[in-house]
Amino acid sequence: MKQLIVTADDFGAALAVNDAVERGHIEGVLTAASLMVGASAAADAVARTRRLPKLRVGLHLVLVEGRPMSDPADIPDLVTADGAFRTDMARLGAEIFFKVGARRQLAREIEAQFQAYAATGLPLDHVNTHKHFHLHPTITDMIVRIGPRFGMKAMRTPIEPRAVLVAVEPAASPHSSYVTAPWARLGKARLRRAGIATPDQVFGLNWSGAMTAGRLAGLIRRLPEGLSEIYLHPATAAAYDGSAPGYRYVEEFEALIDPNVIAATRAEGLALGGFSDFALLGQRTP
Repeated sequence: MKQLIVTADDFGAALAVNDAVERGHIEGVLTAASLMVGASAAADAVARTRRLPKLRVGLHLVLVEGRPMSDPADIPDLVTADGAFRTDMARLGAEIFFKVGARRQLAREIEAQFQAYAATGLPLDHVNTHKHFHLHPTITDMIVRIGPRFGMKAMRTPIEPRAVLVAVEPAASPHSSYVTAPWARLGKARLRRAGIATPDQVFGLNWSGAMTAGRLAGLIRRLPEGLSEIYLHPATAAAYDGSAPGYRYVEEFEALIDPNVIAATRAEGLALGGFSDFALLGQRTP
């Protein structure tokens, strides 16, 4: 059986993102979205979710390149002088690993974001992190310890089959998986030992910010057996406050509502939904 979750990350980052999520769900193939609880348009995202009962929403934990839910004074190792999260992920990752104080601050902030999500009253479909920072094993361990208290049952691990990418686009050069795959596999094993569901494969890493209609339709037509997640960064504007340079946000939105993409999901007879729609999640071995 082939099961597919199509997720929009950065829900709440801007009204243009929220517009794309709502339209992508109503008019297209989008089934899930990951909410940034501290972002400027988070309240608007929550309000939209309440009128979209079939949209499955989860928590997009932000630990870099954003604003914390905690008082910055309580997490000094994680933020810059202006109170925003740091952007130097490699150095921050090392400090999290070696410094007890940094780990305590990290746990405080992760819990604060889970609490903020719980305060929305929305069911928690899944959890993932901005920039896939949960590939850091210390962060995965903290999420595994904290998340289940807030109802976490599923989490993304970005293991992207290179053969599928090349089948879609023979000239593709799937470089990203060489770096991320070993850490993702470790995280996947950790999650499944803890009884937390995770997809069999995830697409979106190599073509992050460039998931065009052709690529999305190609992936859907070539999905392996099991549960797949395809994630995108859609928006109805080419740029917004905090957007990433070079990301093709509008093209990713248009991919969600493209007739060929919609037809591909129907032709393949896929089961589409969110994590909570698939009861047998997490039963496979790593």
